[in-house]
Amino acid sequence: MKPLIIGIAGGTGSGKSTVARRIAEALTPASVAFLDMDAYYRNFVHLTLDERKQVNWDHPDAFDLDLLVTHLDQLARRQAIEKPVYDFVAHLRAEESVPVAAADVIVIDGILLFVDDRVRERCDVKVFVDTDADERLVRRIRRDTKVRGRPLEGILDQYLTTVQPMHLQFVEPSKRYADLIIPRGGHNTVAIDLIIATILRRLQGQPT
Repeated sequence: MKPLIIGIAGGTGSGKSTVARRIAEALTPASVAFLDMDAYYRNFVHLTLDERKQVNWDHPDAFDLDLLVTHLDQLARRQAIEKPVYDFVAHLRAEESVPVAAADVIVIDGILLFVDDRVRERCDVKVFVDTDADERLVRRIRRDTKVRGRPLEGILDQYLTTVQPMHLQFVEPSKRYADLIIPRGGHNTVAIDLIIATILRRLQGQPT
């Protein structure tokens, strides 16, 4: 049987990963594989580090969407893939990759997941996590300082010059493609439970 592909989109810091984890935990004993769109940034090896820092990483052109579509198709055929790893300090694709085995459910999250029609078409269930902009900014600051080792000034500059404008231009409009929208992000347990119930019915072949 073809695996169920669940796409989870939303702005930076919206709580997409929290929603993805809660969904995966509730789908046991079905096997679940995770993909993160951030792993599919283009590998700008021809640019210097300073030039790579100037790339608009929040624009759809920054992603290797051809590779992402190829991997989704392989997983849909129950074939394993080698997911790329992205180094957010060097702004380059790492030499190593992560093996992702075939699974009953594929969960993929990303801010621009619903912008490309090819990716949208491959998602059987499309969820948009809708969270207040102030809360998303605070979460991004915490993540980028602790996990990615970036200075606060650089985080705020990137947010104002690319993150916020690209959210308004691409991310927010893509919400109209979602099958389900979760207000208040990962804290909305009622909405998450409803989505889990819908997915479980799909897995069991029942009408939704």
